Amino acid sequence: MLIRRAELFDTATPVDVRIADGTIAAIGTLAPIAGEETIDAAGGLLLPGLHDHHIHVAAFAASLSSVRCGPPEIADAAALTDMLRRAPGSGWLRGTGYHESVAGLPDAKTLDAIVADRPLRIQHRSGRMWLFNSAGLAAILGGRDPPPGLEKAGDRFTGRLFEGDAWLRDALAGRPPCFAAVGRMLANHGVTGLTEISPSNDAVIARHFADEMATGALPQRVLLAGALTLADAAMAPRLALGPAKLHLHEADLPALDDAAAFVATAHAQGRAVAVHCATEVELLYTLAMFDEAGAAPGDRIEHASVTPDFALDEIARRGLAVVTQPHFIAERGDAYRRDVAIETQPLLYRLCAFLSAGVALAAGSDAPFGSANPWAAMTAAVSRRTHEGAILGAAEALTPEQALDLFLRDPVALDRRRAIVVGMQADLCLLHRPWREARTSLSSDGVRAVYVDGRRIDDRVDQPPA
Repeated sequence: MLIRRAELFDTATPVDVRIADGTIAAIGTLAPIAGEETIDAAGGLLLPGLHDHHIHVAAFAASLSSVRCGPPEIADAAALTDMLRRAPGSGWLRGTGYHESVAGLPDAKTLDAIVADRPLRIQHRSGRMWLFNSAGLAAILGGRDPPPGLEKAGDRFTGRLFEGDAWLRDALAGRPPCFAAVGRMLANHGVTGLTEISPSNDAVIARHFADEMATGALPQRVLLAGALTLADAAMAPRLALGPAKLHLHEADLPALDDAAAFVATAHAQGRAVAVHCATEVELLYTLAMFDEAGAAPGDRIEHASVTPDFALDEIARRGLAVVTQPHFIAERGDAYRRDVAIETQPLLYRLCAFLSAGVALAAGSDAPFGSANPWAAMTAAVSRRTHEGAILGAAEALTPEQALDLFLRDPVALDRRRAIVVGMQADLCLLHRPWREARTSLSSDGVRAVYVDGRRIDDRVDQPPA
């Protein structure tokens, strides 16, 4: 295939790009070969395909058939009640994205007043808690021993389940969902690669990914992070072993020696470590953990939700990368402005400060706990504007070029930026417009065509954006 008259970031004038055997075969002024498929980019920017560096694919796929129960769509108890009562069906009703700003943390009795005639479970947007009505509790217990995380008040269960995803999967006899809808959605955004970062990922989920990718349901390339046991799982074409994921919880931090042993084991497997850090305490613990165990190339901090100034140089000194979610400022910023101390607000989801400190910085969606659209994340990184229009952390704003770069980082080595060069895999995103126009309106509407291994994976009609 020949893509003609494409703009590249490092070329002064449009060039032709030839794809053969799934790789970039030539770049320059090229004559078409007889029978070769030819696409005229007409000066549109040709990029390496965007990479989502932090996503939960199975949970995202499940969320697409769930009811949205949190901000900004659902802002109060009345809206939640209306949404749940209008949900179609008669079996399990699954909600996602809940936040206590809607109606506190309702117990089973409170949820029964909303929905009593079918089992209901609602996931908190943190991903660390489920809320059940009485019918839902009866369905998951069913003679089983309750999990440790099922909250109890006196002699009754409240319906709040903490850190119980693995137990819940067994109780529901669930299997991972089909990934086709996720694959299509991400392809339409220009995403050709994913880092799946759920801490429980094991050989079972690796097999499911391999199957979904083999059928074409998930056309993207995947770096699969997860448990230490994942190192024993068989990988597959376009599926590679990723970091070991350590999910910290401030209220129940492991002994430092145990955490350091986790890091040492991962490094012995030849894997980096990705550490969930959503609070300042978790961040400080992580720095101490790497002091104890030693850091290795590729080690990374997920979220770095709150990063004080002194920690910036400490992160850089240890050679740690950061994977952030700039769109949380847009999606959750108004709640942060209400709930987070004003002196802490400038420290939330920092961007420019990391770059200034020399920290390798990339971005991921955290879908389904955030929008899966990387262009929305880029817009938020540039504007730092909340849903209601306030500016949060203006000093952390990036240029459009820096925002785009968050999704062009090499998923294995976040300190490197991917570029279109001869010999690279032909994972590409072609825009309708040159960058000088696209940078003024960072939108997935500008995506014209998306390729993995030179094969087109998006199914939109090839037409100019509306």
